[in-house]
Amino acid sequence: MNPAGAASSGLLVDSHGRVLRDLRVSITDRCNFRCLYCLPETEEAADFYRNRFVPTGTDSPVGTPIERQWKPESKILTYEEIARVVRIFAELGIRKLRLTGGEPLLRREVEKLVGLVSAVPGIEDLALTTNGFLFAKKAQALKAAGLKRISFSMDSLDPENFKRMTGRAGLDEVLAGIRLAQEIGLNPVKVNAVVIRGLNDHEIEALAGFAREHDLSFRFIEFMPLDSKRSWQRDLVVPSREILQRLQARFQLVPVVSENKSETARRWRFEDGRGEIGLIAPVSEPFCGHCNRIRLTADGQIRTCLFSLHEHDLRIRLRSGESDEQIKGFIREVVGHKEDRHHIGEPEFVQPERTMSCIGG
Repeated sequence: MNPAGAASSGLLVDSHGRVLRDLRVSITDRCNFRCLYCLPETEEAADFYRNRFVPTGTDSPVGTPIERQWKPESKILTYEEIARVVRIFAELGIRKLRLTGGEPLLRREVEKLVGLVSAVPGIEDLALTTNGFLFAKKAQALKAAGLKRISFSMDSLDPENFKRMTGRAGLDEVLAGIRLAQEIGLNPVKVNAVVIRGLNDHEIEALAGFAREHDLSFRFIEFMPLDSKRSWQRDLVVPSREILQRLQARFQLVPVVSENKSETARRWRFEDGRGEIGLIAPVSEPFCGHCNRIRLTADGQIRTCLFSLHEHDLRIRLRSGESDEQIKGFIREVVGHKEDRHHIGEPEFVQPERTMSCIGG
């Protein structure tokens, strides 16, 4: 359907002609990890930045840290509010829904929310992103409630490096969670790794080999400027082209052609058919032109881009008695202001005030 036709049919079309189909909902801003690329609050994280990229004579990471404050429970959307929002978005043409955090499995009885949103007419793909630490406790309940797919974050296969990157020991729990997800049929299981030069880039081939061995969809993601310490520097980014060259030197990879232009990952499968790898390159090869995503934060703010500098308050409308049609009008207005691109690497780029843990991945 062309953008004009989509708009006339009541679907969400932004001012650049992109039809929005993908909603990401953060259900909590809290996390039990302190990942170096998101909430780098451990001494190991400070040492990493200090030792490599901080000018001589300074004693703190680069940039002015973001003051982190968890939102009080009263400001967090209830499950019923989230389900209503999902239904409204589905009526506007959203077909893919991903629940994120923070760490979504920290939210009590998250399977109840999965049950509510899985029953919404029009939602064809329901997924969840987790660090995996608590997944084993919730796996069966999530599957029974209607969860279709899951993505794990796992940046290292080395226990010590895993702890360095995440701020806690937990690799065994994540590996067990990945195995369990496959056993109960949440396939294809995706695993994401943020690659940071000088920290885990030496594990690229090992992570890809793990994907092949266990028949996983593995995603290598470029390091983005969304950390609370504002320590991101482009020198830390390992471009996807470099990652691909290294993987092609080790493995026989076959390109996967997708008809979905809005897909964020460029994908390759292993020649023997076991597993695939994907490269997500928002820094070196932005894919903004085909972005079909919109985001809702745990406290009810709509974000039209991961790097938006402005948020749009949906919570106040939900709690002030506005009708579904009034809310739809508000959403259409917000979508009309969706940014054309994120400006990373450009002189005018400004990092958002909220970190990835508060925005939702």
